[in-house]
Amino acid sequence: MKLSKKIYKKKLKELQAELIQMQEWIVQEGLKVIILFEGRDAAGKGGAIKRITEGLNPRTCRVVALPKPTEKERDQWYFQRYVAHLPSAGEMVLFDRSWYNRAGVERVMGFCTDEEYWEFLKTVPEFEDMLIRSGIILIKYWFSVSDEEQEERFQDRINDETKRWKLSEMDLEARSKWVEYSKAKDVMFQYTDTETSPWYVIESDVKKNARINCISHLLSKIPYQEVEMKKLELPKRQKNTGYVRPPIDSMNFVPDVASKIAEKHQKKDK
Repeated sequence: MKLSKKIYKKKLKELQAELIQMQEWIVQEGLKVIILFEGRDAAGKGGAIKRITEGLNPRTCRVVALPKPTEKERDQWYFQRYVAHLPSAGEMVLFDRSWYNRAGVERVMGFCTDEEYWEFLKTVPEFEDMLIRSGIILIKYWFSVSDEEQEERFQDRINDETKRWKLSEMDLEARSKWVEYSKAKDVMFQYTDTETSPWYVIESDVKKNARINCISHLLSKIPYQEVEMKKLELPKRQKNTGYVRPPIDSMNFVPDVASKIAEKHQKKDK
């Protein structure tokens, strides 16, 4: 059942308050957290990430969305460029797509060899076990969207110039390889959905439901306690004992376009 807008906003606000508590606990205890977001194009990963992070302190919560590898990075150990973004103590890192690019887009689009692909599937569980043994909390989410819903979202992006940037030529080409991506995802799960590092699937045809489900699950996977916040008191503003500030007209103010728009609409409404 789809959440109403009113209930969604209320629940989201509650969960975002809990996320702040969780972040304070992560910082206090020096935890290291990695959250991977994978799934088909337009599955809702970005929206979920935005709702998770929008109320958090960006100093200790980072989003990593890497571009395609450079020539230098192509010659490195495959995981090397991802290792550079791993969290330090007290940090939470959200990967908007991750090392699993090799099992998805690189495999389907032919950007890696068969040897590189199978080597990845063989070594990624070992890599993730190593991260977990080092003390990192690793959580992996797969956002699942139906063919029909993805088609609708693609059309929305094509017709809305503010969203068109979200569609790359690669995204469009991937539409013609829907079955190949399904096969690649199933093989990836077969090799990497392990007991120590499982995949958690989020049904994302209904975006609001998916966001609430994702955040609720995330909060349940990191055992945290309420951190007592230091009480803050706003000090009195310093009194001016004679300092004269520069005249207003000596500064370059941004034009007040908003007031003109408001005035224009106010006249229309009369």
